[in-house]
Amino acid sequence: MPWQPSLPLWGVFAATVGLVLGAVLAGYFLGSRHPRRTGEGKVPSVGQIVGAMLTLASLLLAFTFGIAQSRFETRRDLVLDEANSIGMTWLRAGLLSDPHRSQVRKLLREYLEVRLRATQPGQLQQIPQAIADSEELQGRLWAEAAIVGQRDPSSEMAALFVASLNELINLHARRVHFGLRTRIAVNIWAALYLITLISLAMLGYYAGLTGARPFFSMFLAVLTFSIVLILIVDLDRPAEGLLKTNHQALVDLRKLINGPLSADSK
Repeated sequence: MPWQPSLPLWGVFAATVGLVLGAVLAGYFLGSRHPRRTGEGKVPSVGQIVGAMLTLASLLLAFTFGIAQSRFETRRDLVLDEANSIGMTWLRAGLLSDPHRSQVRKLLREYLEVRLRATQPGQLQQIPQAIADSEELQGRLWAEAAIVGQRDPSSEMAALFVASLNELINLHARRVHFGLRTRIAVNIWAALYLITLISLAMLGYYAGLTGARPFFSMFLAVLTFSIVLILIVDLDRPAEGLLKTNHQALVDLRKLINGPLSADSK
């Protein structure tokens, strides 16, 4: 929904519960106000409509959850791919001669620190700066690769290093794309919330129409739909919330390249 980015996750959950609960209570109020006008013969047909709408809402929730889960897994896999790419670039930099080897590895250390700094808790506002710093370091790394390539255009070692560096830059673009620019569309959010609210309003209407008072059951329905909605919101927010991408692969890589077995001193 359009208001989601401006609210923390707990605020979205509270707003979702409030909207869904309000829809159920409004439907129950309308149903209890007009039981006779509807007629007993129409109650079963209303129940069938309610069942169909709840099924539709459940299917749409499952479909949207699948989209969000797939993108979450893509972001997780890209972290491992990036760690492997940085590690491979680091190793192939060892094939270069000094001073390029030392300079490239120094830049790669800085690059890895920039990538990790943006993943720390409470650093959401630092992501744009981290992206800018990453791209600036990529430019410096590419400048080193250009110098090496110009000095020996036929060098296989330089070609391997350039290929690794190119993959590193491509993975940065993919992480930015899937992490920040690929979100569930506003139209899907609007349809998801609208259908959910109408379906649960119809559930409340049906309960009021029959004169039943299944308040506990309706509360469980409100809670269940709200939890599923907030899970989708959480999956769609890669930099905050409870479901965060694990960056342990990058942490392990930092320990490796800064460890005592590293070929270069810091």
